[in-house]
Amino acid sequence: MDDPLLYLNHPHHPSSSSPVAVSDLESYLLDTPPIGSASGSFQNEGFLGGGGFDTGLINEADYGFSRPDFRQGSLVGTVELYDRHVFLCYKNPQVWPPRIEAAEFDRLPRLLAAALTARKADMKRQTRLTICEGHDGTETSNGDVLIFPDMIRYRRLTHFDVDTFVEEVFVKDGEWLPGSPEALRGWYIFVCCHSTRDKRCGICGPSVISRFKDEIESRGLQGKVSVSPCSHIGGHKYAGNVIIFGPNAKKEVTGHWYGYVMPEDVPLFLEQHIRKGEIVDYLWRGQMGLSEEDQKKSQELRLQVHGGTNVETNVKDSMQINDVRANTCGSQLDGTRCCQGNEGSPCCQNPTLQEKREDEDSDFPKGAAKFKAEMKNSKKQASRSNNGKGAGARKVCSMPTWYECWEREDTYAALAVIGAAISVAFAYNCYKQLG
Repeated sequence: MDDPLLYLNHPHHPSSSSPVAVSDLESYLLDTPPIGSASGSFQNEGFLGGGGFDTGLINEADYGFSRPDFRQGSLVGTVELYDRHVFLCYKNPQVWPPRIEAAEFDRLPRLLAAALTARKADMKRQTRLTICEGHDGTETSNGDVLIFPDMIRYRRLTHFDVDTFVEEVFVKDGEWLPGSPEALRGWYIFVCCHSTRDKRCGICGPSVISRFKDEIESRGLQGKVSVSPCSHIGGHKYAGNVIIFGPNAKKEVTGHWYGYVMPEDVPLFLEQHIRKGEIVDYLWRGQMGLSEEDQKKSQELRLQVHGGTNVETNVKDSMQINDVRANTCGSQLDGTRCCQGNEGSPCCQNPTLQEKREDEDSDFPKGAAKFKAEMKNSKKQASRSNNGKGAGARKVCSMPTWYECWEREDTYAALAVIGAAISVAFAYNCYKQLG
């Protein structure tokens, strides 16, 4: 990754009681000039121009979705192991300095990061701190703290309460008094928009946020799905960076990271990840609670279980999610369903031909073909291990083209006409013989 992740615990700490280690906070304080009244604090918004930087002066071809390195890097396994994610709601991206956790005058983020670092060896879970947007008088006020996978919120933390809060909640895994935790329900989406930290996040993040808000409103998901901008989460080169927290099929709360997300992908996430609970693999970076190696194994297992068709499904859905039409094969959102027990169906195609057709499609999302090529060997190995049965041997059900559908319908109609004519001729002949 191009930037170290801000951890309050690290998986290689020598402690024998729990896998905890050091934070990047100390290096921030040593390597970064003090951020205060003379630099990037929220108290000196003029330095940031009220918005970190003017995106209109930045060439989007260099930093936006059309940048040369967009969707060129491998994504899976780019999330370092951690167990708990803490979001402090605090102001907005336009006034966040590059290192808000070390900013001299942004006391609450700085003191919370320092307190977590000081108690890192006493925590049982590796904890990560990120800043998200907060506005007084709204659902997420300044000082609110969201904790995942616990799915709880504490209201209005102040810098006076930081030490007690860290002790009671993160060290003792208890409750902070006089505050009381509120249960969080639904889905929470965070998009890195930390413009002063990296131009790519500053360009890509806001447009992804805007599309999420539009889609949430148009689908009537207010109160069920929440989206917020957040500070640096690591891996600027993968912008747009998105994290989604919510329940899986087992009702366990998971946190999934995605990279290279474009506004056009947003409907797919709402339909595929949130509604169906299915991971969008070709944009998947990893998962909270899994090591980098386990993330790779997890994806390989999904590809084997689904016969490699989940990638094709994700790609098709990203283009068709708002206009899924009925056809002779029925719904093809599950790439294996219509071929089960129906191997002779004309909708079941050779997987090699299917991949070739999709790779040649001009609407095929950038990077998906490369993802499939990278996973090709693992799919072949799975096929061999099953002695030619299972994932590698299963036929892939593809959407028939309009010409194929017309050709079949026309053939059936012609056969019906011919059959009717033969029946009439036979009946007439019988009638004459009887006469």
